[in-house]
Amino acid sequence: MPGTAVEPLDLVGLQIPYHFRCPISLELMRDPITLCTGQTYDRSSIESWVATGNTTCPVTRVPITDFTFIPNHTLRRLIQDWCVANQAFGIQRIPTPKQPADPNLVRTLLGQASSVSNPFQSRLSALRRLKGLARDYEKNRCVISSLNAREILIDILFSDTVSGSSELNVEALAVLVMFQLCESECESIASDIDRVMYLAHMLFHSSIEVRINSASLVEIILSGTRSSELGAQVSNVDEIFEGVTDMLRNLNSYPRALKTGIRALFALCLVKQTRQKAVQAGAPETLIDRLADLDKCEAERALATIDLLCRIPSGCSAFASHALTVPLLVKTILKISDRATEYAAGALMSLCSESEECQRDAVNAGILTQLLLLVQSGCTERGKRKAQMLLKLLRDSWPEDSIGNSDDFGCNEIVPF
Repeated sequence: MPGTAVEPLDLVGLQIPYHFRCPISLELMRDPITLCTGQTYDRSSIESWVATGNTTCPVTRVPITDFTFIPNHTLRRLIQDWCVANQAFGIQRIPTPKQPADPNLVRTLLGQASSVSNPFQSRLSALRRLKGLARDYEKNRCVISSLNAREILIDILFSDTVSGSSELNVEALAVLVMFQLCESECESIASDIDRVMYLAHMLFHSSIEVRINSASLVEIILSGTRSSELGAQVSNVDEIFEGVTDMLRNLNSYPRALKTGIRALFALCLVKQTRQKAVQAGAPETLIDRLADLDKCEAERALATIDLLCRIPSGCSAFASHALTVPLLVKTILKISDRATEYAAGALMSLCSESEECQRDAVNAGILTQLLLLVQSGCTERGKRKAQMLLKLLRDSWPEDSIGNSDDFGCNEIVPF
């Protein structure tokens, strides 16, 4: 089997014992589990088999009536001993796999957390144990999510939106943001203005972690809601823009705050009719001030947000008034990624179309060299078209002997993340 882990073992003349191989992959099992049919497989192989819609045992073809996978500890220890015994052949001992949380334990914790008749400390302790399990292991999150946890956590989070946040609300929020919500769950929050206002309130919480988690939930809701009306209902709340922008402005020393804040602001600015609120909250100045602090992925989002806000007059004016906007955008071209280059060029198109001062700033920042390099680079066709449009727009600003004519193309898309 070329390209698999089996080949190098066989090449050195060492045969893997038949019962140590997974019947699906034929490779050495690393985490053997046994089905209700009595057959044993490597966990990753049988999980992939089931995930593709198969409901029968691959070997026996008997229907799988119980999808609880039982770890085969005895076989795993035998495999580990075999690996140790054959270290001379370059075989490394497989690590003992971390086992997913017991579904019965998770079910009990969810029951304790959701029962209003339980003592407060008991509910709080259950939520904290769930948070620990969710943070510890991806498979734990799969187990938790499969037991209706997201709906339970949403109910706890918004159980009392009047008296302010309690530790229960805060812990429920911390667990909830570790999951991707389905559309109906996002809509259940976005359609309830009291819940939206409560989230806006949490963006100004005294705890930095709570503020970050609130911004994360805002982004999750907006990304998961197809309805433009519901998206507008969320982004129409002034306090949400103010909270997210304030987080970017004042919590820039926290990497997670920067990452989450940029993601949330981008999601908010995708709603065209409320972009003015981002400008009023001071987002343009904050984005320019934070741009150099971002990693590649978040820098792309920040530049996409700048491009979006430059499409409205107030946003264009706000960016134009910041002395670093044009030089930073020019410097960004060809420095981060093709996507970032497209967004920077798009924002520069908007700025230079509205302001001769921006045109002069761009020329002084060396945009001619950048655009000529861009046109000749392996960048996307969309990026090259934007460069050609800028070259034509700025033609009158070049020194007389620097550039000839350029073609005009139209392109102004924002590629979704």
